[in-house]
Amino acid sequence: MAESRTSAEGGMETSYGFREVADGEKQSLVNEVFHKVAKRYDIMNDVMSMGLHRAWKDAMIAALNPRKDPAYRVLDVAGGTGDIAFRIVEASDRLAHATVLDINGSMLAVGAERAAKKKLTDNLTFVEANAEELPFEPNSFDAYTIAFGIRNVPHIDVALKEAYRVLKRGGRLLVLEFSEVDLPLLDRVYDAWSFNAIPKFGKAITGDAEPYQYLVESIRKFPNQQDFATMIREGGFSRVSFTNYTGGIAALHSGWKL
Repeated sequence: MAESRTSAEGGMETSYGFREVADGEKQSLVNEVFHKVAKRYDIMNDVMSMGLHRAWKDAMIAALNPRKDPAYRVLDVAGGTGDIAFRIVEASDRLAHATVLDINGSMLAVGAERAAKKKLTDNLTFVEANAEELPFEPNSFDAYTIAFGIRNVPHIDVALKEAYRVLKRGGRLLVLEFSEVDLPLLDRVYDAWSFNAIPKFGKAITGDAEPYQYLVESIRKFPNQQDFATMIREGGFSRVSFTNYTGGIAALHSGWKL
């Protein structure tokens, strides 16, 4: 069941879960996963995290502490359904502006519909684009956030360099991602839940277990906390740190463009 994680040297670009694919093939496969689950994405996150993703996301926003300032600009990447962007805007007393970027149009459509219902459209811009090639000028944003999305980006090193490029001097990177459990009993329980229960729940909810199988496997292939922190430093960031949540099931990584 266990597969070795990729390292700071790379490997995610050819890892589609536990399958090895050609460089350049992963993106289309991942796109198909998210087209399938877009309308059930929030339910999927509840299943994957046993509901804990909500607390982890709230902790991420607390760490970001967005300014209550109309000039404050955040780029939320792989955030198509708007979950993080909505939290950021609300935490700024609806003053900040968030640009939601996702490569998947189905996810963005869900986010735009939700934004309209929440009456947040004035604070949000939705952009369909690739994290590896951001369509923005250098020094455009005060913060760059990405939650449970970086492991789906084929060339993570390229995405991190793009994050550095578009951030203003003094800007902050925050990455929330499933990570390596560091408690011996919890890791066995979490493995059993992940590989036995999650695909079955996924099939019951959406009629298709395959997207959930990929997502579970992709978590096990993603670099551990120390290796990912190394990748962030290699992307140019300073004061790099991480905080484990729930025994390392998830981790919040932070870096600054200084």
